[in-house]
Order: sequence, then structure tokens, then C-alpha cells
Amino acid sequence: MIDLIECISEIILNIQEFFFRKKRKKQRAYEKENSFPKKRMISPYERVFIIVGVMIVFIPFFMLIPSSKGTTITTQKIKELKELLDNEKSILGTYPEKLEMVIRNNPLRANLSKDYWNNNFHYEFINRNKYVLSSSGKDGVFGTEDDVK
Repeated sequence: MIDLIECISEIILNIQEFFFRKKRKKQRAYEKENSFPKKRMISPYERVFIIVGVMIVFIPFFMLIPSSKGTTITTQKIKELKELLDNEKSILGTYPEKLEMVIRNNPLRANLSKDYWNNNFHYEFINRNKYVLSSSGKDGVFGTEDDVK
């Protein structure tokens, strides 16, 4: 299958090169006739080499940059939960003992109980004025450096 694709792409590239050479020949005759300087023309093969070169340079660069999208979304959900927990404390005078008490089967809040990686948040009620809310992060294991608190 790969050989067939390679063969077809080579044929297409050769056809493009044929028409490019015809066009370049016309362009050179026109430039000579009118005493114009030679215009730089990029052949189809040069275009392929440029594209491959750019890909070789930039693809590893983008692979090395860690994606922080999950952390950003999880942090945003933690902020929303913090607001709900603070609102609960202002009304009742204490933080709830379980996170589910804040979500209360509300369909608008159903997605708040899970982080970006679809793991449940860890909520620990310490006392009426203190709690810990965290996500296990990308690896799904608590106590590692990718946890979000």
C-alpha cells in the first residue's frame, strides 16, 4: 500500500515538474526578450524539500512543549468548586463533609466532579473552616508532581 502511494506521489510530482520546466522556459525567454533580470522560481521538488525541512525542524519542537490544557481546565474547575464551597460555607457556616453535597445532582454541575482526565476530584473535609480539594492529574495517581490542588 505504501509503495503504491509513493509511486503515485512520484508520478504526480514528475508531472508537476514537467509543467514547471515548460513554464520556466517561457519565463526565461520572456525575460531575455525584454532584458529583465531572472525571476526566482521554485520547482515542485524544492517545495517538497522546504516543506519536509520545516516539518523536521518544527515537529520535534511542538512535541517537546508540554500541553498545559488539562491543567488549565482542571484549575478552572477547582476554582468553580471553590466558589461553590465558599458559598456553601457562607450560607451554612461550615464546609460540606462531601463534595457531592455541593453538586446536589444538579445537571449543570455534573461535569464539575471530574477533572480534565475524567478522574474524580479528591475532597477532604478537615474541619468546619478548612478543606483540601485536589486532582490526581494526568497520571491518575495522587501524591505525584502532576497533581493539581
